[in-house]
Amino acid sequence: MRVLWLCNIMLPAIAKELGLSYSNREGWLTGIYERIRKENKTAVEADGKESESPAGDRKKKRIELGICFPVQEVPSDHPVMGKQGRFRMKDTGAMCYAFAENLAAPERYDDRIEERMKEILKDFEPDLVHIFGTEFPHALAMVRAFQRPERTLVGIQGLCFACADAYLADLPQEVTGRKTFRDWLKKDGILQQQEKFRIRGEREKEVLRKVRHITGRTEFDRRETEKINGEAVYHFMNETMRPPFYSGRWKEEGCVPCRIFLSQGDYPLKGFHYVLRAMPEVLTHYPEASVYVAGNDIVAHKSLKDIIKLSSYGKYLLKLIKDSNLESRVKVLGRLPAEEMKKQLLKSSLFICPSSLENSPNSLGEAMLLGVPAVAADTGGIPSMIKDGKEGLLYEAGNVKELTGCILRAWEEKKETAQRAEAARDRALLAHDGERNFRRLLAIYQEICY
Repeated sequence: MRVLWLCNIMLPAIAKELGLSYSNREGWLTGIYERIRKENKTAVEADGKESESPAGDRKKKRIELGICFPVQEVPSDHPVMGKQGRFRMKDTGAMCYAFAENLAAPERYDDRIEERMKEILKDFEPDLVHIFGTEFPHALAMVRAFQRPERTLVGIQGLCFACADAYLADLPQEVTGRKTFRDWLKKDGILQQQEKFRIRGEREKEVLRKVRHITGRTEFDRRETEKINGEAVYHFMNETMRPPFYSGRWKEEGCVPCRIFLSQGDYPLKGFHYVLRAMPEVLTHYPEASVYVAGNDIVAHKSLKDIIKLSSYGKYLLKLIKDSNLESRVKVLGRLPAEEMKKQLLKSSLFICPSSLENSPNSLGEAMLLGVPAVAADTGGIPSMIKDGKEGLLYEAGNVKELTGCILRAWEEKKETAQRAEAARDRALLAHDGERNFRRLLAIYQEICY
């Protein structure tokens, strides 16, 4: 079974072989890659021994893997990759293909990517193409190039067309309509950002209409994709989280009291502003409360360079912080590797996912795996991940009063909060079990190909 993956990033294993830096952002892909490597090794060893199963059945278990990944520019003189942007992995024999794409501008479609996909398809001749995510132009380029919907599988991550509608996240009109120098220079004001999501969403819809197989993991993504393509087969499959989050366990005595952690707050959809608006009331009950946020520091303003780089959203967050005297209560940590993210989660007394819309945020899954108490907006696919009152606390998305109530309740009901967190951990360990999810993926591959 020849399976071609189309990924949003260069896998760490590939980057290591090329001697390049890499991101662990989609660490669960590495987990699948490692399991395929082990599975193929086992199948090869079985071929050398007597077996009751026919040789054809044993060959079905093997996956000849091809991996496409984006780079800013395909190097012409790399000692491993060569001029063709292709090479074979030493440990697995997987064929790797680089293609050039500007990931900083995912709203732009480049016809050259489509031509590159045709070259890759001709070289690898896959039985099945598995596209991880629909949010980048390369997904549409591959679908247009392959033109075999019955052998194309698309994995849902976020849904841009739905995110576009929720993007403004109750921001005041004076904020959404304003442009800072940075916004003007980059043509990236809040309304422009929303429009970029809309453009990506229209391409995403074309991807969904042109395939016959979709993997998802929430009632939200099943329902939304069915509206676009009711003829596609929806295959339920959970995602496996990054390896560090399967070890370690939250304990109340090991965390900092009244410390809130957010995994991201870079843009309106992620809802950082809702938490800031809740903090004044929270502080009247818990004066020691604090908020730690991972991700880019868009509220930095200590230097002239920082001030020039302020976006309209960053400026709004900064105003909320200053108006409520939260300067000593809010800390932006920058982009964190998995181990540091885990460390911050274990030090926190509460994880909050305040987004105006999410499908199945990995950050929530990782917090649940560690047993960190969680509060989340009751939006998108989140109710499919965590049960309100049993495994965490959910509130109406955008309702700051309800969010505030959930934060206070989580800290007041210490025994119940610990019980909910433990139940969430049990659920997450089952939902994100790597071996179980890998077996499910193999079953989907075989269902499509055989």
